[in-house]
Order: sequence, then C-alpha cells, then structure tokens
Amino acid sequence: MVNADGVLELWNRRFLELSGLAPVAAHRPFAEVIADSELHLLTPASRDVNGRPVQECEQRLYDGRVLEIRTHPLPTGGFVNTFTDITERYQHAEALSESERWIRLITDHVPALIAYLNADLVYEFTNKVYEQWYCWPRGVMLGQSLREVHSEQHYQRLEAYVARALAGESVTFEFAETNINNQERYMLRSYVPNRLATGEVVGIFVLIRDITERRRTAEALHQAYQNLELRVRERTAELTTLNDQLLREIDERRRVESRLREAKLEAEQANLSKTKFLAAVSHDLLQPLNAARLFTSALLERREPMANEILVRNVSNSLEDVENLLGTLVDISKLDAGVIKADIAPFALSELLENLAAEYTQVARSEGLELHFIGCSALVRSDIQLLARILRNLLSNAIRYTYSGRVVLGCRRHHQRLSIEVWDSGMGIAENRLEEIFQEFKRGDVQRPDQDRGLGLGLAIVEKIAGILGHRIHVRSWPGRGSMFSVEVPISATAPKALPNPLMSEPMLERLRGARVWVLDNDAAICAGMRTLLEAWGCVVVTALSEQDLARQVDNYHQDADLLIADYHLDDEQNGVDAVARINARRACTIPAMMITANYSNELKLQIRELGHTLMHKPVRPMKLKTAMSHLLGRP
Repeated sequence: MVNADGVLELWNRRFLELSGLAPVAAHRPFAEVIADSELHLLTPASRDVNGRPVQECEQRLYDGRVLEIRTHPLPTGGFVNTFTDITERYQHAEALSESERWIRLITDHVPALIAYLNADLVYEFTNKVYEQWYCWPRGVMLGQSLREVHSEQHYQRLEAYVARALAGESVTFEFAETNINNQERYMLRSYVPNRLATGEVVGIFVLIRDITERRRTAEALHQAYQNLELRVRERTAELTTLNDQLLREIDERRRVESRLREAKLEAEQANLSKTKFLAAVSHDLLQPLNAARLFTSALLERREPMANEILVRNVSNSLEDVENLLGTLVDISKLDAGVIKADIAPFALSELLENLAAEYTQVARSEGLELHFIGCSALVRSDIQLLARILRNLLSNAIRYTYSGRVVLGCRRHHQRLSIEVWDSGMGIAENRLEEIFQEFKRGDVQRPDQDRGLGLGLAIVEKIAGILGHRIHVRSWPGRGSMFSVEVPISATAPKALPNPLMSEPMLERLRGARVWVLDNDAAICAGMRTLLEAWGCVVVTALSEQDLARQVDNYHQDADLLIADYHLDDEQNGVDAVARINARRACTIPAMMITANYSNELKLQIRELGHTLMHKPVRPMKLKTAMSHLLGRP
C-alpha cells in the first residue's frame, strides 16, 4: 500500500519474495523500492504509448516466473498494488495453446472437411481441407455465417438438415456439389449437435467426406473406407503417442524441479546451520579471551616492575587483536543468522559523531595522520549502536589505507536525508573494484606495512548492517588521491535529550573500595580473572560456578551484598536472568544486578532493560566494567 505522497507504507513477506528484495525499510518512496528490483513500476498514473491509463500488466522475470501486476487507486489518495504469481496459469495457457496447435495440425491432415458452427450458424473453426475445397483463404471463413460463405442455392439444400441438428438431432446425408473451380465431388455430410449439460444446443460439428469413388464402385468405396479407418487409427495412435510423450516429459520435469527444490532447501539449511553454529559458539570462543583480558587488566592495575608491565601490555594488545578478529567473525555470523535486529529511534547525531571524532583523533594521530571533524547538530532516525559500528569500520579503513595526509568526518543534507561522509587522502580504489570491496574476505592491495591485513570483513559488515537499517551506502574513489564512503540516514523532526556521560571521578572510584560483590559464572577461569581484577579495585568478592555453590558461600543468599554480576549462559540450560530473579526472591532486599553475555540479540537487550538490570557484552572492557559498577553502587 502506497500513500498519497508515493511512500511505501505496508507490504507483506510475499511481496519481498516475488520482487527478490531484501528487507525494506519503512517510509521509502515506492519508486525507489521498485527501482531496486526487476519489477516494472505501475501506478494509477501509468499510461501506455497512446496515453491510455494502464491498470494491469504481466511481466516475465529473469528466472522464468510470470507476475500479474495490478494497481488500485484509493479514494483518499495513494493506491494499492497487487503482485500475483501466475506462472502456473501462464504455463497452462501455453500448454493449451500447444494442444490447440496439435489439434489443428492433426485436423489439417485428416482427409475430410471439418468445421464448427455456433448456434447462430457462424463459423468458429475450419480445417485446411475445408477451406481449400471452398476456395477460401486461410482463416477468412472464421466469423462469417453459413449463408454468407455459400450461395443461396447451396444454403437452401443445407437448411433443413441444419435445422434438425440445431433441434438436437445428429444428421448424416449426402449429395453432390461443385466448388468455385467447377470441381464436382460427392460429399457425405454429418452434422452433430454440441449440447451443454442442460441439453441446450450451442453449436454444430460438421464433418464432410468425399465419397465420390464409392458412388462409382462399391469395392472402391469399401477400400476407401478401410483406408480411411486405417489412417484415422494411425493418426489417433500418433496423437496418443505424442500425448503420452508429452505427459512423460511433464512428469520428468516435475521430478527434476522437485529435486532442485530439495537441493536448494538443503543448501539453505546447511548455510543457516553454519551461521547459527558460529553464532552459538561465539560464547565459548569469547570465554577464555574474556578471562585472559581480566587477568592482564588486573596485572596492569598492580604496580610491578616496568619489564612486567611492558610484557603484560604486549599480551593485552595481542589479546585485543584476537578479540577484534573473533568479534568480526562473530558479527558476520550473527548478521547472516538474523540474530542482530535494529532498534530504530531518533537521536541527536552529535552524540555519536563527537565521541567518534574524539576517539579516532587519537587513533589517527598515532598513525601520523590528522582527523578533521565537521560538527553536525541534525536529528536523525537510526540504531545508534549499529550506525556507530558502520562509521567505526569506515573510519578504521580510512586510517588503514592512508599513508599520509588527513581523514575528514562530516555530513551533507539532501532533502529529508543526511549523508554522513568519511573522506581520506589514501591510495584510492580502482573503479572496477568498487563493487567487490563489499564482498567477504576482500582486502585492499595497498596499506601501511606496519599494520595487520585484517580479515577483509569490515565493508561486508557495513553493507549487511546498512541492509538491516535500510540505509544506503555510497562510495566514490580516485586512485592515487583518496576515497569517500558515506551512509544515508533519515532526518528526524524531534529526538529525546541525551543523558550526560560523566567521567570517572575519585568519589566514584571510592565506591568500589570495600564493595561486596557476588560473581556467578559457570567458567572457573572467568571467576578467577574477575576475582583478581575486582580485588585489585578493593572489592570484597565471592565467586561461584552455580547458584547452589553461591548459596553455600553466602548463607543461602542472606549475607549482605552490594552488587551481583552474573553470566547469562549458565550450565544445565539455565540463564542469569532467571538466576538473579530466584536469588532476589529469597532476600529481604534485592541486589542490583549486572548481566554479562556474548548474546547480542535485541530481544535480550529489551528484556534486561525492562527488568532494570545493567547489560555488558563480552569481551568485557575493564574500564567500562569499572564505570558501570561505580554507577550501580552509587544508586540511592
């Protein structure tokens, strides 16, 4: 359904399947959506070459399917379009046309005059022999009446027999007749009425055979009859054989199509199983990394000799690289498995861009580059977290492939959309490679030699996330001079005010000292790492591998506690959300809870938000953990 402004407002999943489109963002112009598919644009304003309105059309797609497209104007403006798959009906029509062609082919070779007259005695079918005998051009007799085709004298000879046939009687008679070329033959005519189920006669089947030779000699007539019967049987056998062959071909085609559908389904299931498997094992992949991150962060907190600090920092940097690589692979698997969902909401773009500019100014400076940021106060609609991931990948790529010069982050307004652009002065991309750079595991050929080459998944992730958000990605590049990547986002009229993001102050750090923290995680290494890190911050820590283990250590949950940190995935198909609910149910006062997980689903995020808990994703960044704990401990 399209509104009066030409904006697509409502569609169903069948429309996406028939059009071959990915999920479509709401409130896009209908013409833009159709332009992304192979479908023709049809609206109540469509006209043919003669200027007449066109309200329906048929379109054959590249894969062989045939669609019927209809447009229906609405009284309040706008219109509704329907897209119907008529492939089967189209194939049936073609099969019917083929059958008619075979019937005509056969009747044209039968040595008899064959015709059909409707109840008004108008010719609706004549075979080739019939037309040749009466010396009429091919097809011209059709649509003309019996009286017009024949002379008045000839019609008067036939009139009585025609009347009997129209009355429902099958009539056979014979007489001699002469055609326009003065050929005289003796014809045996048969008129057979065509009855409906109600008994009404709606036409006459006409069969005329030349029996001249039979009239001359009985033996010749008998032989001619035998030959005629033989030829009819042969033609009937040929028709039966051809029909059987056609049925076998149709049946074989159906079996092949069924096998192809099964193979396609198996391939799709195998691919979905792969992506779901990668999404599922992400938790187990990140567990040991998370533990190692906690240990190295705890070591860095201690005041050890410089050599140990350098060694630990190198280990921490290496772990961060592994985290980034695994995180990228996990992102791809989750995007393919449909785990990541967009949480679209209006917000001030400055909230996002100013933080990114501050972060990447330092990154660019460490690489000998300059980041130039042009501020923007626009309000936009998007998922701020997913949009941030797109821009982080674009900024990281710009720095990765720029030897010297600067990177520019800014915006341009285009009507009701805003283009967020990242410019660089790098090596650029050849025009013939602009499409393939968005493919998975495709990497640039030239970058600084001191950088790792990465996995080549950054722009693939950008394109997949943009598809989820319904945003368009554009790229322009000039080899040897640089590139420009941009993402288009819709502009919003209003947005809620952003909450202040206070810095970690000394009073906030004081809240950690002496804080009683319970940690529930089914991984012993995570528990050990968390204990080491939190105790370094001055916390009093109790760690447990299960609810029962925690209950034994804290007097069946009755001891005093300031904070509960729980892993979402626990043993025996249990989860941290339910565990926190059971623990608080047995206490006089509830404990603030922080949930840690590798599950990035939007459903879980909304569930934890509604419960009032704090959510953190693995691998946990110690500074973010420290900040979040300080805020939770500071709540009244």
